[in-house]
Amino acid sequence: MDPVRNPYAPGAGQRPPELAGRDRELEVFDVVLERIARGRPERSLVLAGLRGVGKTVLLNTLRSQAFSRRWGAGKIEARPDQSLRRPVAAALHMAIRELAPRHRVPDRIDDFLGVLKAFGQKSNPTGKLRDRWQPGIDVPAVAGRADSGDIEIDLVELFTDAAAIATDLGTGVALFIDEMQDVAPDDLSALCAACHELSQTGAPLIVVGAGLPHLPALLSAQKSYSERLFRYQRIDRLDRISADLALTAPAEREDVEFEVKALDELYEASGGYPYFVQAYGKATWDHAPRSPITAADVRVAAPEAEAELAVGFFGSRYERATPAEREYLRSMALLAPSDDMAGAVPTAEIARSLERKPASLSPARDALIKKGLIYSGERGTVAFTVPHFGRYLRSQPTE
Repeated sequence: MDPVRNPYAPGAGQRPPELAGRDRELEVFDVVLERIARGRPERSLVLAGLRGVGKTVLLNTLRSQAFSRRWGAGKIEARPDQSLRRPVAAALHMAIRELAPRHRVPDRIDDFLGVLKAFGQKSNPTGKLRDRWQPGIDVPAVAGRADSGDIEIDLVELFTDAAAIATDLGTGVALFIDEMQDVAPDDLSALCAACHELSQTGAPLIVVGAGLPHLPALLSAQKSYSERLFRYQRIDRLDRISADLALTAPAEREDVEFEVKALDELYEASGGYPYFVQAYGKATWDHAPRSPITAADVRVAAPEAEAELAVGFFGSRYERATPAEREYLRSMALLAPSDDMAGAVPTAEIARSLERKPASLSPARDALIKKGLIYSGERGTVAFTVPHFGRYLRSQPTE
């Protein structure tokens, strides 16, 4: 069939042609926005799940929902070893710019931008001109507000002032944080404290975070009340009906059909993970000679999809690991009962399989967690952050 008409989109954070199986999450966020608009108290949100389940796509869709209600909405992607100050300042600058044209008192906006500038400039501990933050804000920094140098105090004050702008307009502000598990512990604690403070006052500002499955545990480790502070939503693989819809709805718009057995094969191959659904769907479309697409078409196309995943999805991650870390990963793959979120492996079992003391493997484990290849959901266990990664590793020749 014509590859130009191929509707499937296996890209990082790229919205699929049919966002299937996420209606519940969209409805929940719509209720959150409506409640805040009516002055009702609401919690911030946290989306947690493996890589490839569509967290970034969902985060972007929720941001679009906020925009549609004329909220100010900024987004950042957290990175390890990076302070939150500059990214948060840039995101809130973007959010307030959305609201500024509607505000009747320009001086209020300028006052906030001065506070925002002071907050961001505290990210330059050296004081050197070359390291100074240049945000493109044409007002002078305001001294004495959100510039103490204590991230917890400063974030509370900054969020409070941003929420005040939204209150003036009868709207809200949302800060979207992708890869939230990479936020530094002190910054994560400050985020919790700021959300806690605003939730008590009913201020119209919320944080919507997305991260790996252990993100709720990281938040709980920083502030015990975080278990009640956020509304947690586990983002998982698609069920069979939703996975079929993700494939058939775009195809129908191109006057193409799938045989039931073809959908059986595609669900078996993809496991219902949205990224894999798109990858196998795209390869199958390109190989199928005509409509309807058959099970034989899927079987012919599967090796190409798997080869592409092996290079771009699995291989690129595996290449980031050192030889010692790869040995750890391969041991995990042999011991893992499954390749999904339930496939946790005891670290003691890994040590036994490698005939090493657990303490000697801690550097490899910690490095793999930092690189986002594995996570520790429960004490003494680790699991892959990438679905089917264990299956990929078991198929690779031993180095």
